Amino acid sequence: MADPSSYRPKPGEIPDSPGVYRFRDEHRRVIYVGKAKSLRQRLANYFQDLAGLHPRTRSMVTTAASVEWTVVSTEVEALQLEYSWIKEYDPRFNVKYRDDKSYPYLAVTMNEQFPRVQVMRGHKKKGVRYFGPYAHAWAIRDTVDLLLRVFPVRTCSAGVFKNAARTGRPCLLGYIDKCSAPCVDRISAEDHRELAEEFCDFMAGRTGTYLRRLEQRMAQAAEDMEYERAARLRDDIGALKKAMEKNAVVLADATDADLIAVAEDELEAAVQIFHVRGGRVRGQRGWVTDKVEEITTGALVEHALQQLYGEETGDAVPREVLVPALPDPVEPVQEWLTGRRGANVSLRVPQRGDKKALMETVQRNAQQALVLHKTKRASDLTTRSRALEEIAEALDLDSAPLRIECYDISHLQGDDVVASMVVFEDGLARKSEYRRFQIKSFAGQDDVRSMHEVITRRFRRYLAEKERTGEWTDSGPAGAAAPAGPAEGADAATAGPADGADAATAGPADGVEGAAPGGLAEPPADTLTEDDGRPKRFAYPPQLVVVDGGAPQVAAARRALDELGIDDIAVCGLAKRLEEVWLPGEDDPVVMPRTSEGLYLLQRVRDEAHRFAITYQRTRRAKRFRAGPLDEVPGLGEARKRALIKHFGSVRKLRSATIEQICEVPGIGRKTAEVIAAAFARAAPPAPAVNTATGEIMDDEEEPGQATGSPGEPVSAGAPDDRRGQER
Repeated sequence: MADPSSYRPKPGEIPDSPGVYRFRDEHRRVIYVGKAKSLRQRLANYFQDLAGLHPRTRSMVTTAASVEWTVVSTEVEALQLEYSWIKEYDPRFNVKYRDDKSYPYLAVTMNEQFPRVQVMRGHKKKGVRYFGPYAHAWAIRDTVDLLLRVFPVRTCSAGVFKNAARTGRPCLLGYIDKCSAPCVDRISAEDHRELAEEFCDFMAGRTGTYLRRLEQRMAQAAEDMEYERAARLRDDIGALKKAMEKNAVVLADATDADLIAVAEDELEAAVQIFHVRGGRVRGQRGWVTDKVEEITTGALVEHALQQLYGEETGDAVPREVLVPALPDPVEPVQEWLTGRRGANVSLRVPQRGDKKALMETVQRNAQQALVLHKTKRASDLTTRSRALEEIAEALDLDSAPLRIECYDISHLQGDDVVASMVVFEDGLARKSEYRRFQIKSFAGQDDVRSMHEVITRRFRRYLAEKERTGEWTDSGPAGAAAPAGPAEGADAATAGPADGADAATAGPADGVEGAAPGGLAEPPADTLTEDDGRPKRFAYPPQLVVVDGGAPQVAAARRALDELGIDDIAVCGLAKRLEEVWLPGEDDPVVMPRTSEGLYLLQRVRDEAHRFAITYQRTRRAKRFRAGPLDEVPGLGEARKRALIKHFGSVRKLRSATIEQICEVPGIGRKTAEVIAAAFARAAPPAPAVNTATGEIMDDEEEPGQATGSPGEPVSAGAPDDRRGQER
């Protein structure tokens, strides 16, 4: 615990101007970001008597080891910079709204030649029109199903669309008139885009004009005695009205507004947002946050506004934002919102009438959300705490293992040997900390040796990070091996995303800073991150290491830690056969009760490590099966591979092309063309493609091993079946 007076700046050093400040801990990690109209006055509040500070503020200033600031010109600039730094550093003491970006939207991909209507989550993409958010994806699908009768816009994926175009047969929706079937040229690209724009106009609330137009067409068709057409228009009008009934009118003046309500207690706050467009509630979402700092309702509203509109522009920011309390000061926030929209935005507290009544409804929703969250969390916290206490008691640990890391080895009969590392903190999966490894020091199947290698590499990186931050010195623990330096970069772990079924876990777009693509080695320890406060990849040690296996795997893990001089991390193994817990040096396992919450948590950790490892192993195996001659050409990236296939139409035609013909491809010079031709000359002739369902030999243009590898495609004769062999 640091003494705030040890890093308190001198009063004359702090400027009396707007700015943004950052508190860092002893390892230079940013733990809090704030803004101020006057940096001098704001920072002085943190360095008063600790007894007078809010408990969470006191915890923050005693955790911090330094403070720094950046001066800006205006309070609006301070607001923008604060938002950017909170997103970048993810400080532990700032307000964090959980469940953000998890709500589904109805999206229309206007950036495609044939726009598609679909459900989308996550970050918004340029050129896509969004409507919502909705509380449930099924609500979107119900709405779309009603509207497709009137606006038969494409809803199929790119693969289905291309397959229909290739076969000349539309999908089922095309046959039942719920898709205009642009894949088979029933409608032109221009007419289909106009149809998509009409769909967007209707979803945006411009419904009255379109309904009147349909009613006029129905009346004209009836007058012309085109009764079938009139009946179809009548049914279309009924479908549109039914869709409109799902969003009742709440504001009679066709207002576009967002209403934000906050329910809070001393520890937590719940935020509810109603999105009203054209006087109707078009979307709803809610967040819950821990109040890790002393904060007012107005400040909570300000953070909610940053979260809502920090990445929005144009009409996504409504003309009117109604809140329960105004930020202090309100002018910079209002100016910032106006800048995001490009037009004036009214930020105010409703005082009377329909808007105040609707705000009371939103407030009730916020109160109910907070009560529900606290009920669930109380149960979860109790169960998780009991599980961690049972593990500590069973393994004779000094304290509950708040951070648990589990390792598993996966292979297919000794091929594609990989390992996984999963992390649980406070009994919950921390997917941003997951890592995957390729076994590099030997070939073949040896789980014990593989486990020793993985544990050594992971904790060698931990020691390297401690040395870099000054926590570990050459004198180090007795017998400690020197941590890996730049020369050992090839021995680093491979980090990559978890499979798509789970939350995104790696890569800048997915929320993990500095993750390397699958199959590539990690950079050396001194290049992991800059000294800027971002989380380090292997900086945090666990209190407990769990390995998937019995006594041999546990002994290998303990030996690896001993060789590195690490003796303050507990190790255990969980054997699948009888769910026995093995400890290093013990002849008999620890048997935990089958009903034990601690055993259940260890099983969850072990099963998650197994899932993560086997997913990575299958990915590598599939990639190896799809490899072809082009993969052997040095310096030939994916873009030029696609250009070659697009130019020649198939690998078979490329194989028979001359060097001069290959040079005709944009971006391919003669030297590269010669290398490509040589690679095909060295490669063995491809085996014939076989339809695995019928046994028929296929004469496909696309050569086996060069296709996408999706299910149902022919595979080369003699290629191993993914489901054969012993996979673990």
